[in-house]
Amino acid sequence: MPILIPKNLPAYSILKKENVFVMNENRGQTQDIRPLRVAIVNLMPTKKVTETQLIRMLANTPLQVQLFLLRMDTHVSKNTDQSHMETFYTTYDEIKSQKFDGMIITGAPVEFLNFDDVDYWDELSVLMDYTKKNVFSTLHVCWGAQAGLYHHYGIRKYELPEKLFGVFPHRINDRTSEFTRGFDDVFYVPHSRHTQIRKEDILNQPDLEILAESEEAGPHIICSKNKRMLFIQGHMEYDRDTLRLEYERDLSRGLPIKVPANYFKNDDPGQGIQIRWTGHANLFFANWLNYVYQETLYDLEQLPQME
Repeated sequence: MPILIPKNLPAYSILKKENVFVMNENRGQTQDIRPLRVAIVNLMPTKKVTETQLIRMLANTPLQVQLFLLRMDTHVSKNTDQSHMETFYTTYDEIKSQKFDGMIITGAPVEFLNFDDVDYWDELSVLMDYTKKNVFSTLHVCWGAQAGLYHHYGIRKYELPEKLFGVFPHRINDRTSEFTRGFDDVFYVPHSRHTQIRKEDILNQPDLEILAESEEAGPHIICSKNKRMLFIQGHMEYDRDTLRLEYERDLSRGLPIKVPANYFKNDDPGQGIQIRWTGHANLFFANWLNYVYQETLYDLEQLPQME
């Protein structure tokens, strides 16, 4: 939430330069407040787990959020009971005349498919075009980030020689960004994927900036210059047990899987999990919601379109 301070206080100009949300008293007296409209496009097979993880992140701020859950109409979920989908989820056709403050497009277990071969790609492409005119800020996560970068910028994904699996250290490239405010010099993020986007491809796009990255895991937080599109490689929202359950699942199936890096104490599954990412995960989502709250228009019908 913003802090109200006199505009002539020395701290005001200093904090404004740091992109800290400060507000002078005049604006504070006239500020309109309403719930933020945020939609989650849930492409994960484990719908209930994913929606719970993301809602937990979105609920950890003083801001009021009105949540909408979206699914692909051209894809039938096989891992979530239909009654849950019919009760709580809606489709693009049902919301296409509406506008949102924020939207989250999740990952999906379709890494080995070409984007055009994904059965709901056409529908997702229409939805991603829709966000440029009808959503103030869109957050793309993991495969959703790769899909968004490909759709909006033509950036390819590349298959890795082996699965990137574990919790990896990251560093901040831009300390003035509203989205990484308060981050430590080094912070950890879970990753679990077989594909990667390349740093040089992002740097070749003048409209994109890498806010945070990792030597092992590559670009992590990527932002458009107008700050209305964010692309996140990794899963800051993961629960304590998410990687353990995936590790045990692959072991039981006889699949080649290494112990997730930097996850168990001393990399030993018998010594328990050492969680080290949830503080920065909560901070990132709070920063994102706070940015949307400060910058979006009270009347969403006046939302400017992106080029």
